[in-house]
Parts: sequence; structure tokens; C-alpha cells
Amino acid sequence: QVQLVESGGGSVQTGGSLRLSCVASGYTYSSYCMGWFRQAPGKEHEGVAIIGFDDSTTYADSVKGRFTISQDNAKNTLYLQMNSLKPEDTAMYYCAADRYRCGLSWFNFDYWGQGTQVTVSS
Repeated sequence: QVQLVESGGGSVQTGGSLRLSCVASGYTYSSYCMGWFRQAPGKEHEGVAIIGFDDSTTYADSVKGRFTISQDNAKNTLYLQMNSLKPEDTAMYYCAADRYRCGLSWFNFDYWGQGTQVTVSS
């Protein structure tokens, strides 16, 4: 059974940094596409960043140059380093995984964590 558990969210001021973690279990971690998504109140899920099957990375335009996605296969852990945070980054952040599909759209992923809240104040 695939399980994803996020941590690392919190409240920061504009310009601050946070690092999110997602610990995966129940499957062969390195064989899945992994991604970070976010959802702000009243808005749809937004793809933030993904690591593909070939370890290539893709970012949403809104976070390029500020966020970095990475993973440690030995620890079955996905990370999202978020720098230069802005109030518009405020959202619930979700980790996602899929064995066969990959992309910044939420429908590419079958497995989701419970989310971790990120709040950026001005």
C-alpha cells in the first residue's frame, strides 16, 4: 500500500525559506514519478515541481529559480526546498506519486499524501 507523509510546512515571512519532506513507503520508490502540488483556498490544485522517471525535473513557471525539488532514493524521501517565499505561495502542499504517468497536472498522479500547510505573510 502506497503511503506518502509530508512534513516541513509552517509560517514564514516574505523572503523566507522552508524545506518540505515527503517520506514514501509501500512501493519501490525509485520506479515512480514524484511530484509536489499545492492548493490554495478556493483554487484548483497547481503542479509545483516533479521528478520524472529519468530524474529530470520540471517546475511551474511561478516557482522557477526559487524552488528546488530533489530526492534521496536511499531514504525514500522527496524534498522541496522553497526559497524567496511570497504570500502567493501560501497553500496546502501535497506530495504525489505515480507508477506510469508523469507531468505537472494533478490527474497524472494516483497517490497523494495528506498535505502540509505553508503560510507566507507579508
